[in-house]
Amino acid sequence: MKEGIHPEYRDVVFLDVQTGTKIITRSTAVTRETIDIDGVTYPLYKCDVTSESHPFYTGAQTRIVETGRVEKFRARFAGKTGALKK
Repeated sequence: MKEGIHPEYRDVVFLDVQTGTKIITRSTAVTRETIDIDGVTYPLYKCDVTSESHPFYTGAQTRIVETGRVEKFRARFAGKTGALKK
């Protein structure tokens, strides 16, 4: 490999800001913040969504949204079905 053309590959902490889960893995992600874990300082990358908090992976997809869609559909077409029956 050529020297000086590749990004630095190092241990980085990915923090899920919704759940507070910390994942230490190797990455080339560029960060400004750092965090100390067990006496070792790591670069910190904050993620809005990870597999720990995304509804698809957690199985906690909200039924409220689906119920809301059905209710909106019924409310929208409730008046029209009465006109068709007459």
